[in-house]
Amino acid sequence: MLRLLETSMRTVLLVAITFWTPSVMDAGWKAGLARVDITPAGSMWMAGYAARTTPSEGVEQPLFAKALVLADDSGTQIAIVTLDLIGIPRWLREDLASEASKKYGIAPEHLLLNASHTHCGPELREPLDSDTVNAAQRGAQAREYSQGLYAKLVALIGEAQKALQPAKVGYSHARCGFAMNRRLPTANGYQNSPNPDGPVDHDVPVLRIASEDGKTVRGLLFGYACHNTTLGFQKFCGDYAGYAQEYLEADHPGVQAMFVLGCGGDQNPYPRKTLELAQRHGRSLATAVETALETPFTDLTGSFKGAIQEAALPYEPIPSREEFEKRAGGKSTLEAQHARRMLKRLDEMGSLPASYPYLVQVLRLGDQLTLVGLSGEVVVDYSFRLQRDLKSQLRPGERLWIAGYSNDVFGYVPSARVLAEGGYEPYSSMLYGSRPASFAPEAEEVIVGRVLDIRRRLSDGSAR
Repeated sequence: MLRLLETSMRTVLLVAITFWTPSVMDAGWKAGLARVDITPAGSMWMAGYAARTTPSEGVEQPLFAKALVLADDSGTQIAIVTLDLIGIPRWLREDLASEASKKYGIAPEHLLLNASHTHCGPELREPLDSDTVNAAQRGAQAREYSQGLYAKLVALIGEAQKALQPAKVGYSHARCGFAMNRRLPTANGYQNSPNPDGPVDHDVPVLRIASEDGKTVRGLLFGYACHNTTLGFQKFCGDYAGYAQEYLEADHPGVQAMFVLGCGGDQNPYPRKTLELAQRHGRSLATAVETALETPFTDLTGSFKGAIQEAALPYEPIPSREEFEKRAGGKSTLEAQHARRMLKRLDEMGSLPASYPYLVQVLRLGDQLTLVGLSGEVVVDYSFRLQRDLKSQLRPGERLWIAGYSNDVFGYVPSARVLAEGGYEPYSSMLYGSRPASFAPEAEEVIVGRVLDIRRRLSDGSAR
């Protein structure tokens, strides 16, 4: 009798599970939203400007991490996490993807992280040089903050998943004009100054997450391709991206606004350097999103597909040990510090890597939108190039959204054009990090080729 009862209970349980399978009972997309405050609890060293010599001095605006979890008709889920931070360490992406897969069933290829690149947030990296001012304190603060951040992000994804409910998701876009190319050609090469004749991407893509009947907006995911560098003071602040989110949420009570940074590696907000300007730019971007809300939206339907892969980005020929030794004793402090780092790595590892393991992610949000997530500080050329080269792969009416600063923000990713021109993004900036050389010109073809290949394989079902 007991055995019969156990068998009957198992049968009832099996029937119940089958009955409540999403594909059977809950056809249609679902969306869940959540946020968490990630503002440091006290003063700590800030990221973005090497010229800073003191820690933070208060909070102008709270910093947030926000999550959007989407589920398609079959129950397949995608998670997009946006962060009011300078960047995303590679280890954070890898550990979070692993935990989200184990704990929430979200596949690693379906998790996208994007950083706003505010230069008024906490420093996540430990100092590369032992002679850095307050190196021990900086390192300890970065470790403690990063560990707490990881725990918050794991919980955040879970909260967004718990909040899943039937939703109508649509795409539209508008334009915003305060970004300007910052690479000005001069007699002495390219300098970091406004260049009104340089390429710039004014597009503002918008994803609207609404109730199932479409009448109530619950979330707004929007993007722009511009450095988040209006400000450089000693207070924590989300800069223009933080204010755009704040204003949208104030104007639409109950809505969660999320910012995705595009290919803004060589774009700056102009004018800049005051809080009032950051707020003005934030209002301009929020107004662009409001404009998109007044335009027809394309409803997203169909299944989710995604893939994330490493592409080996080649470096230019790496200097010899003798050349690094020469630079280590040279007059340039920046070159000397970089050379000493490379010599230390040579002593420890015996050689230097010839390429960087670059992350490329492609997500198909149904049949109407493809979202490309590129790692690093990608310059604007990549947006224009991919919009052009991917056009033949898209379905009629399908749109393309290119995000930079995703999953691993390690430094600048110049195009072949920018590499040929020279200047800060392709060369000088590299000296602040741990890469042995600048990227080779063929790096652009490697990235574009990988995106095209993944998108094609997602269409024919062979991508992994």
